[in-house]
Amino acid sequence: MSWFANLFGMARARRALALAPEQREALANWQQLPAADLSFMHNRGRYVVVDVETSGLNMKKDRLISIGAVALVDGRIDFNDVFQVVLRQDRVSTNENILMHGIGGSAQSEGVEPAAALLSFLGYLGKVPLVAYHAFFDQSMIEKTMLEYLGVELGQTWIDLAWVLPSLFPNPIESRATLDDWLKLFAIENIVRHNAVSDAYATAKLLQVAIAASNQKGVLSPAGFIRMEKDRQLPHKIGSSDGLVCG
Repeated sequence: MSWFANLFGMARARRALALAPEQREALANWQQLPAADLSFMHNRGRYVVVDVETSGLNMKKDRLISIGAVALVDGRIDFNDVFQVVLRQDRVSTNENILMHGIGGSAQSEGVEPAAALLSFLGYLGKVPLVAYHAFFDQSMIEKTMLEYLGVELGQTWIDLAWVLPSLFPNPIESRATLDDWLKLFAIENIVRHNAVSDAYATAKLLQVAIAASNQKGVLSPAGFIRMEKDRQLPHKIGSSDGLVCG
């Protein structure tokens, strides 16, 4: 192992040791949970739909401000199975950013300590598959913040509806469709746009649409969604590689 890997590993270990004993225990309990079974039938299991609000769109420089999540249990949205947290910020985000997500300076500075907020999220989540629209951004921001405050990676399975939906509904709207485009197509109301829980709820409604369509196509499980996503991504990856070679 290189000196850099050793240094990085020691930094992660220090972050983990900085946790209170009960926090280390909670983290260990979560880590020991069995990995998600991705073969369950859509209508016989639990998905967690996630959305985040951040201080901006730069995944390297910007910070995670809030996490919102809504569970889909046995195909139905469970309003008793919802999660929301605002992480305490040492530095409040800009006024323009606050106007976007509505989380004011006081709410940010008085939020939940990041390690406690993340452990609460892990306790809510368990090890079930996560769903988001343009999931890479949500995943990256959560992973980065977990490494910073807990010293561990989430390592969870993510399903990205931005890839799944076009496979189920070919060309109903432009190929670079936004979340709002899909919500409009299926007449799904988003109560408060750029609110993490509201966006997660609207995305959960889209997940229900995707499940109904995928059941008709014989795609009956999270594993099926993942295969569908990879199949759609493959031509894009090949095109990118071709472009690099030709360039």
